[in-house]
Amino acid sequence: MLPILRLLALMSLATLAACASPAAKTETAPPVAAPGYEALDDEGFHIEAVEARHLTGGRQKAQVAYNGPEAPGSIVVDTFARKLYHVQENGQAMRYAIAVGREGLSFRGNGVIGRKEKWPSWQPTANMVSTRPDLYAEYAGGMSGGLDNPLGARAMYLYRNGADSMFRIHGTIQNASIGHATSAGCIRLFNQDAIDLFENVKTGTHVKVRSKDESLELEGPYMDDAWGLAVPETPENIAQKEKDLIAKAEQEAAEAKAAEEAAAKEAAEKAAYAAMTDEEKARYDAKLAKAQAKAEALAAKEQAKAEALAAKEAAKAARAEEKRLAACKRKGIEEKDCPLPEVSNG
Repeated sequence: MLPILRLLALMSLATLAACASPAAKTETAPPVAAPGYEALDDEGFHIEAVEARHLTGGRQKAQVAYNGPEAPGSIVVDTFARKLYHVQENGQAMRYAIAVGREGLSFRGNGVIGRKEKWPSWQPTANMVSTRPDLYAEYAGGMSGGLDNPLGARAMYLYRNGADSMFRIHGTIQNASIGHATSAGCIRLFNQDAIDLFENVKTGTHVKVRSKDESLELEGPYMDDAWGLAVPETPENIAQKEKDLIAKAEQEAAEAKAAEEAAAKEAAEKAAYAAMTDEEKARYDAKLAKAQAKAEALAAKEQAKAEALAAKEAAKAARAEEKRLAACKRKGIEEKDCPLPEVSNG
């Protein structure tokens, strides 16, 4: 950042801190993940929780009525509606949201799960390497399993006539991609969903990938909304997409204008600094250093206050816990049976 920009930022920070009233005591609870999408440790890897915003629009797994002809135990993939069904008894199925790439669109018809792998390795196809060497040449020899691996936590390999079809159902850490069509990849699920499906299917499981006509018959027509998420093609969704596209264009235009104005302002300030004499630059740099020191001191003070408050609350909680256990001990109640204090909802 240019010196003059840094000075303005630091001065603004100091002014805001001086004018602000003491912060009210607040307790920020960690975000609560939806059931089944919490963070978890698996095979030595830590999988982050899926944010709630990625589970909207029917992207959370659900037990649903199933109207297809496939037998219980089958997997049915609908790349057009971007759904995967694990068919169960009594006309039910577990439905998962998926993302689909070009490779995922290349397979139609029937196959079987010929292989299952936890934290699988991955190797791009020769075609991927030749068409996009900038992206894939580095991994031409393969990539070991892990959080950065495109196949995610689990992979189920689709075979046809005893041979690997190169079609995979797998996990991903790109949670925002679920429900969308992506540039590459087969069938992606949230890692949590991939693990769930993996545990409930066996090698040899029948897999059906629907054709466009089958999808239209069983799901109805689907379309992409303004952000590329698959949604039913209804008059309401069509009208909403038109509104969203206008709002999106306006937002992009506003962001572009703001970026241009920021660039122009930076250029002007850079020219102003360059036009200063050496003596003026020295005074300016000293003023900048003083503002920076003041801002850093203020930040350190606020950090110390926050740490002191946290320590005070921790000590208070520890005293309350000691008091609770002591009361139970006096009453002859074992620690494991000692009731927790009631929490007021008011």
